[in-house]
Amino acid sequence: MGIRSKNIANLPEFRDRKSYSPEEIWAAGGTTAFGKKSGQSNKKLIEALKSSPEIEPFTDEEWNKTLIYLKESK
Repeated sequence: MGIRSKNIANLPEFRDRKSYSPEEIWAAGGTTAFGKKSGQSNKKLIEALKSSPEIEPFTDEEWNKTLIYLKESK
């Protein structure tokens, strides 16, 4: 069984978002200028991250299995 690549553009939660090429971003004046032109800012991003709930990426069981695997694979 191999690794399957996923195209996130086809996922329902991303269908309403337009993606931009690096060339389009640089043509807008770089990442900061592009963000400002599209109504985004570092301040808005920081506020959104601070107000979002903390999420633990792994359960305790997953952490334990991972640590055991790492210890055994040394």
